[in-house]
Amino acid sequence: MTLDQQKSILTIALLAAFADGNKDDAEREEIRRIAQSLAGDAGMADLPRIYQDVLLKRTSVSAAVQGLSDPMHRQLAYEMAVCVCDVDGRQTAAERDFLTTLKTALQLGASQTNAFDREADALLDVAEKAVPMAVPVAIPVAAAAATATAGLTANVSEAELDKSILNYALLNGALELLPQSWASMAIIPMQVKMVYAIGKTHGVELDQGHIKEFIAAAGVGMTSQYLEQFGRKLLGGLLDKVAGRTIGGLGGAATGMAFSFATTYALGQVAKRYYAGGRVMSTAMLRDTFQNLLGPAKQMQSQYLPQIQQKAATLDAAKIMAMVRGA
Repeated sequence: MTLDQQKSILTIALLAAFADGNKDDAEREEIRRIAQSLAGDAGMADLPRIYQDVLLKRTSVSAAVQGLSDPMHRQLAYEMAVCVCDVDGRQTAAERDFLTTLKTALQLGASQTNAFDREADALLDVAEKAVPMAVPVAIPVAAAAATATAGLTANVSEAELDKSILNYALLNGALELLPQSWASMAIIPMQVKMVYAIGKTHGVELDQGHIKEFIAAAGVGMTSQYLEQFGRKLLGGLLDKVAGRTIGGLGGAATGMAFSFATTYALGQVAKRYYAGGRVMSTAMLRDTFQNLLGPAKQMQSQYLPQIQQKAATLDAAKIMAMVRGA
C-alpha cells in the first residue's frame, strides 16, 4: 500500500470519527494528539494537516476516495469507517447517512459489504448483552465506600485481581495485532467487562453507561483509542494482510504495536484504586493517575510482547465472540 493510499484511508477514518458531530473537546484533542503521534512515528508529516482539513470540513468523502482504485483498499476503507462509527455504540442517523454516502462513493454493493456489516452488528449485540445496559438500583457512594473498606468481595485477593487485569491487557494487546478489520472493536467491550468485574469485586454493581463514563473520565477516548489502533496497524503494514484473513507472521510489523496492552493495564489499575477507594477520585485525579500508570505499562508491554503474539496466534472469530460474551 502506498503512502497516498494510506492517507486516503486515514482521511476516511477521520471523516467517520466526526460524522456524528458529537465529539467533545477532550475527544477532539485526543484525536489531534494521535494524528501528531502517528505523523512522527511514520514520517507522515502532513497527517496533522489532514486532521485539520477533516475538522474544518475542507475535504470530503468524494475527494478522499479518489486515491483508492484497488477494490481491496476500498473495501478496507469501508470496514474501517464502520468500525469507527460502531466503536462507541450503535450508529446514529448521521453516521448511517455517512456510511451510505461512503459506500456509494467507493462503488461497493451489498454483496461486498453485507458480510462485514453482519460481523460488526453481531459483535455489538454480544457486547451489549455482556454487561448490563442499566442497573435498576444503583449502590450509593457511601455504601460503596463502606464495602471497599471491608476489603475485596468473593474472597478475591489483590494478587488475583492484578492477574485478572494483566490477562485482560494481554488479550487486548493480542486483539490489536489481528489484521481482521473488526478485531480491534472487541478491545473496548473487553475493557468494559474488566471494569465491570473490578467494580463487582469491590461490591459495586455497574452498568455500561457508568463504565463508559468512567473510561472517558480517565482520559481514554473510545473513538480516539480505536483510531490509534487502526492507524498503527495501517502504517505498520499489518493491514496489508487483511485480504487473507490470517494473522500470518506478526514479527516486524507487530513489534511497535500492542499499545492496547498498556492502555488496558493502566485503566484496570486506575479502576482498582477508584472502586477500592469508594469512588471519590475527581476527574482530574483519575486522568493524572491513568497517565502516571501508562508509562510503566508501556514498558511492561515490550516485556510481555512474546506472550501477546502467542495469544494472537490462537484467536479466531468464535473465540473472540465467546470472550466478549463471557462464555
